[in-house]
This record gives sequence, C-alpha cells and structure tokens, in this order.
Amino acid sequence: MDFFKKFLSGYSGSSFKKELKNILGFKPNNLSLYKTALTHRSVREAADENNERLEYLGDAVLSALIADYLFKRYPYKEEGFLTEMRSKMVNRQQLNEIAIRMGLKKITLYNKMDGSLKVSQIFGNTLEALVGAIYLDHGYKKASKWVLESIILPHMFMDDLEILEINHKNKLYGWANKNGKVLEFETLNEKLENGRRLFTVAAVIDGRNVAEGKAFNKKDASQIAAQVAVEKLGIINSDSIAEEQGEQKM
Repeated sequence: MDFFKKFLSGYSGSSFKKELKNILGFKPNNLSLYKTALTHRSVREAADENNERLEYLGDAVLSALIADYLFKRYPYKEEGFLTEMRSKMVNRQQLNEIAIRMGLKKITLYNKMDGSLKVSQIFGNTLEALVGAIYLDHGYKKASKWVLESIILPHMFMDDLEILEINHKNKLYGWANKNGKVLEFETLNEKLENGRRLFTVAAVIDGRNVAEGKAFNKKDASQIAAQVAVEKLGIINSDSIAEEQGEQKM
C-alpha cells in the first residue's frame, strides 16, 4: 500500500498536468475526468475510479468519428470496405502502439508489478478512455477535431491500411485450407488476474501446438496466437508457398 500511495501522490503534480496538456494540445477543464481516464483497474477497482466506463464511452465515440471520417473520405466505397477499414483503424494493437507513441504510457496509472498487463492492450484502452474524457469535457466537436489531428492524420496512413490484413485467423485458416491442414484454436489455460480472466489460447495445426497467445478474452488471445503462427510459418498470404519452411519450423 505504501508503494501505491507514493505512486499516486505524484499523479496530481505539475508534471502530470504538463504532460497531459502536451498530449491533448489544450488545457483540460475537468482534470479529475482525465485522471480517471488514465487510471487502470489494477490500481483502482471502484467503477467510478478507473477508466473502464470511460473506455466504453470512448470506444463508441471513436468508432463513430472514424465511421464519419471514412464515409466522407471514400464516397464511392461500399459498406463492406468501410466496415473493414474501420476495424483496421480501431484495431487494439494499433491503438496500443499509437497510445505509447503519444506518451500515454508515461502518465497512465497501472500496476507495473503485474506481469499479465504486459501482454494486454491497456494503453490502447486508455486512449479510448481519453477520447471519452475529451468528449465529456469539451463535447463532440472538440473530440472530433482532436481524434482527426492527434490520432488519424499523424498515425493512421490510409494507403497502407487499405492493403493491410489484420485478421490473422482468417489468413491462417485460408492457408490451412489451401494446404490441406487442420487448424484448431484450443484454450490451454484460464486464470484470474486481478479479478479478470486471462486466457491462453493455442493455434494447433495437424495436432501440433504451433503458437500461443494470451489476452483477457478468447477472441483477442486467438488472434494473437494466429499472428504468432503466421509470422512463425512465414505466411505472406493464404496462397503462400512458405508452408515447407513452416513444416521445418514446426
């Protein structure tokens, strides 16, 4: 407890306000709102003290803003394309990387001694919570401007995203089908970590455990396992001829 008291005491200092303002680009009105947005449940379990509610709100706001951006950017593209592009833009791994590049990791409160948090995407979740806080503090118009200028334009390169394939499970399934292999995803372990269930899922090809992924839900864990398997097997696309290399690695 002494550790957390000391840890939280520096959270209200001028350095936090300065770093927050540098990230936002404007002065926050309701500072406590942003403190909540930047507090993970591993240090504050009460619903009104951690960022899970703001993450829920920010996720919806961010999704709506990106949908609006895509609708205007691609006036002649069909719904399927727009939906896929939005999924790529709000991909957990991408949002996590953006949050770290923005400097959110430095001012996010979380239990750094909890090893399980290293395999999760808490900073991407924090970024969504921050969007929720901006929306509540300054309204939809300000949130829209901030998302465009601070997230989309500097971090999301649309030409690259158009050709990016993020559904590693689909890629792996396609490769397995074309090469006559049996692919399954098996849950190896399920345990409680700070009140949340941490899942370990394996990508199993022809009865062999090829790769594993850990996350706080099975869907994310299986995607991580699939991504590791795709990289390990050297699969470029579902028609990849790298399966011989993959067999050697297996």
